[in-house]
Amino acid sequence: MKAKAAVVNAGGADFDIETIVLDEPKIGEVLIRVVASGICHTDVVARDQGWTCPLPAVLGHEGSGVVEKVGEGVVGLAAGDHVIMTPSHCGQCDQCRSGRPFVCERFFELNYYGKMDDGTSRHHNEAGEDLTNFFGQASFGTYTIANSRYVTKVDKDVDLELLAPLGCGVETGSGAVLNRLRPEGGSSIAIFGAGSVGLSALMAAAAVGCGTIIAVDVLESRLELAKELGATHVINPKEVESVPDEIKRILPKGLNYAVETAGAPGVLRTAVDSLGIRGVVCQIAAPPLGQQETLDVNDIMLSNKTITGVVQGDSVPAVFIPRLVELLKQGRLPLEKMVTYYDLDDINQAVEDGLSGKTTKAILRMK
Repeated sequence: MKAKAAVVNAGGADFDIETIVLDEPKIGEVLIRVVASGICHTDVVARDQGWTCPLPAVLGHEGSGVVEKVGEGVVGLAAGDHVIMTPSHCGQCDQCRSGRPFVCERFFELNYYGKMDDGTSRHHNEAGEDLTNFFGQASFGTYTIANSRYVTKVDKDVDLELLAPLGCGVETGSGAVLNRLRPEGGSSIAIFGAGSVGLSALMAAAAVGCGTIIAVDVLESRLELAKELGATHVINPKEVESVPDEIKRILPKGLNYAVETAGAPGVLRTAVDSLGIRGVVCQIAAPPLGQQETLDVNDIMLSNKTITGVVQGDSVPAVFIPRLVELLKQGRLPLEKMVTYYDLDDINQAVEDGLSGKTTKAILRMK
């Protein structure tokens, strides 16, 4: 069948809106009519070839949609189901079998290299050339093929367009707090970087009753939004001499927890220096390749601090996404306050607005 999609044909180039051709779903796969897709910074990095991703490609990995057709052997999904697509995983390695698909041993192969489990493609341009289906879902298009293994069914009474970012950015930020840190009620936490991932972490911290929630960012507009979403304090690094000193002015004993979502040089060190005794920092952001970070190892040792990496919020999507949907339904995860909608045809403007900070979370509508 034919569909419309945003295609990247050359590294760093704009997205081209093209007609593409999709194969039929094979064993274990489903055909999905994409309703919406969030734009994640990882999509921009892939577009610009900061990470290896064969071109031409259909990017996008925060897709929501409706199942149109199921392939042989699919269980638990049927035509008409509302679904969220999440990153691909193999389901067979030690990590997947241990309930940790977020650290699948084939993660890079299945998500960045653009082939399905059997090593073939389902997406092609009109000339018959294979297109990379990014993260196994290629959600920057009106239709896609995905393996049912990483497709999660959701309630039909929730706005499917708004749910799109749950598949990556929201799952990652909120999961870092809810699944990895698990802060106690009344504890303190700082979120370094108030983009969509950081704000998702902040909303999760507010939802579980953290007492002091500090947002750190250089954009005043995002700090204002952070306050609206539950931050008790905000800090702009451009306006203070030392972020750790400013945090310890608020919390003399330092932070219990921190989440680093900025990925900029020096931010991890700042987060670690802001921790109190036995404090824990989650490192989420992917820093530039080759970036070096200098840490005070004696301080980490003597204060019993912990630095832990987190991928996809340590989440099992089939379990965690329904929890997030329930929080949204209760008004405890107000995603609508940080999103801006764009038509698929306006994807290049959406990317530009996200990079400039004008938009916090862009969601593409496929209508």
